[in-house]
Amino acid sequence: MKGEATAIEVATAEVGEALCVVRLCAPQAQVQMRQSLTKLGQLTPVQVYRKAGKLELIDGFKRLHAARAMSWPKLRAEVQQVDAAGAKVRLWRCNAGVGLTELEEAWLVRALYRDDKLTQPQIGQLLTRHKSWVCRRLMLVESLSDAVTADVRLGLLSASAVRELARLPRGNQDAAAQVAASRGLTSRQTARLVDALLGAGEPERNKLLETAGAIDASSPTGGPRQRTPAEHLAADAFAMKRLSVRLHARLLERPLSSLGVAAAALAARELRDLRAALAALFLTLDERLAEKEFDGHPE
Repeated sequence: MKGEATAIEVATAEVGEALCVVRLCAPQAQVQMRQSLTKLGQLTPVQVYRKAGKLELIDGFKRLHAARAMSWPKLRAEVQQVDAAGAKVRLWRCNAGVGLTELEEAWLVRALYRDDKLTQPQIGQLLTRHKSWVCRRLMLVESLSDAVTADVRLGLLSASAVRELARLPRGNQDAAAQVAASRGLTSRQTARLVDALLGAGEPERNKLLETAGAIDASSPTGGPRQRTPAEHLAADAFAMKRLSVRLHARLLERPLSSLGVAAAALAARELRDLRAALAALFLTLDERLAEKEFDGHPE
């Protein structure tokens, strides 16, 4: 079902996000979107469609999350006259310029295949891709373990690293993913680790996991090399990101008052100190990330 889009204003609290399962949203991108909305306002409308009498978001997840974080009551939106499958195709087209990651493509394909019951040739036709492309995307997403999928959604693993980990049997992915995440391996380093694991026996695999990222192959002595300043920064940032996700989840679980008077007072004191430390860190982060010599993108 298709028709002309209708321009409306939508309450940010009333828009559904069922399609967020096919998108990744990096914390840094969210911060940038909040800054953009603050300085420039909403430049383009979000895309929505009606499902069972409720508005569901098609495109504009960063804008919606940022608007909610800033307590905006409404956003401009365009209501597309599509069904559930058409909404996913619309999402694909809205991101044709900037592109989805390979993993997001895989999630989208799986949703069309599993939820909307489309055949692989039908999906290929809708997305203007060959059916072999559709098959490869399905194989990618369905080969991943639940833990690896959760880690990439939390931002603990990059989509490119996950693509490499998908080459391992599901039973071997979690241990390799933990190593890649905790040691801040790049996608290239993760690929080398996966290559080595695929060609190793059980005792060798354990040794590879223990030493991954710690040995510099170019070192004449073969001993552990010292981390560079950039690697120290990346490792610390990763550790803080992982802890912040866990702390956020615990704060959402229950109010402080449920801990008891003494325990709540102790927790509140530490949280206030943390907030002060984070406020100082945010100022420094803004200064460093705004430096003109740094464009925010690795080469």
